[in-house]
Amino acid sequence: MAPDRSRQDATVWVVDDDRSVRFVLAQALRDAGFAVRAFERAADALDELDAEAPDLVFTDVRMPGMDGLAFLDALHARIPALPVVVMSAYTDIAATAGAFRGGAREFLSKPFDLDDAVALAARALPREGGERRAPEPAAADVGEQLLGDAPAMRDLFRAIGRLAQAPLSVLVTGETGTGKELVARALHRESPRARGPFVALNTAAIPSELLESELFGHEVGAFTGAARRHVGRFEQADGGTLFLDEIGDMPAGLQTRLLRVLAEGEFFRVGGRELIRVDVRVIAATHQDLERRVAEGQFRADLLHRLDVVRLRLPPLRERTGDIPALAASFLARAASELGAPARRFSAEAMAELVAYPWPGNVRELRNLCWRVAALAPGETVGRADLAGALRPPDATAAASDADWAVQLGAWARRALAAGETGLHAAALERFEQALLEAALEHTGGHRQRAAAKLGLGRNTLARKVGSARGGRR
Repeated sequence: MAPDRSRQDATVWVVDDDRSVRFVLAQALRDAGFAVRAFERAADALDELDAEAPDLVFTDVRMPGMDGLAFLDALHARIPALPVVVMSAYTDIAATAGAFRGGAREFLSKPFDLDDAVALAARALPREGGERRAPEPAAADVGEQLLGDAPAMRDLFRAIGRLAQAPLSVLVTGETGTGKELVARALHRESPRARGPFVALNTAAIPSELLESELFGHEVGAFTGAARRHVGRFEQADGGTLFLDEIGDMPAGLQTRLLRVLAEGEFFRVGGRELIRVDVRVIAATHQDLERRVAEGQFRADLLHRLDVVRLRLPPLRERTGDIPALAASFLARAASELGAPARRFSAEAMAELVAYPWPGNVRELRNLCWRVAALAPGETVGRADLAGALRPPDATAAASDADWAVQLGAWARRALAAGETGLHAAALERFEQALLEAALEHTGGHRQRAAAKLGLGRNTLARKVGSARGGRR
């Protein structure tokens, strides 16, 4: 069986026993438009060859069971011309020579740059009358996968790969519209619970008087209108994952019940006497500062500790503007396909406008804009005029955002003074400086020299302040 070499949307297999490497590389290849399948064991990949053949294979060298070089031999015994890229952290002469002797097309040393790996995939594929172009993004996956190549997103992808196997509670933080549910779905999809249900509930969207029943279910007659038994979200998610969005808005009484379920894995339905036991992994998300909510008495500290075993932060779109062109192109392609509209593209001027805009609604706002222009733009090229009215004036948005922190600072000061607290000036300066440092480091992907330049500080001064801030939090 030979791979179909005429397709533009090539299929790539990734074989690696390291879950984090497997996930991150597969994600990068999907973002570039490749169809990807990932395998933990070489033997599993070989078993699939009777059903389908890939166009390209990435394989690790050192794996339990069949290693990468034996896998390479087995592949080429069945598909001699199949291009294979061998990956290894052990770049000794024997491993490299063995890979090329076995017919590997390329050897990729770990750790590797994802951009290099994607470019290598395009180069390693067979040419079709000249240089092969990287494939266009696959429209079917757009809007349903996490996309991004910014350093913060790469770190997030690696974290998802490492955490998916562990049965730990995860708290996903980020502004509204950044894609927190996509993170939860990725954690579920890559976990041993993937065959189980994924159940999502936005706790802020359910009236507080109904939320208890929605979470835990109710029995007949539990309250007026309860004409039949209702199975709650925890029971629906048994054996799988329950995603609780906007957890910071949960009423105090329900926080206590949720804490018990997380601790003991059991609960009663509303109005019920039967103890229900469930096996559920909970992933929570919020756009709020839960530590501040705890300090204000609005959120239980013990519940925060139970949910926040591992915290993942999704950066706002304005902190990863380099991802906007790829995201916009992908969303526009998906929208045009689903609406039955002609394929469209943004002009250079329109794209520049999108990159300059602060995106208060984040990725969701960008996605919605792409659907609007796909439906309404008169031509195949979307220009600046087609964006008129779709983007809020940046100066008005920035002015509102700039005013918010001062209002919040004043409110904090008034509460502290009313409570009889002293030393407010020093405390405020410490928190103010810490916020600036963290924002600058996130903006520069952790690069201290660039962060110092952005803040107008010397590099040594920034390093000293970072060290001082960390010391103060111990």
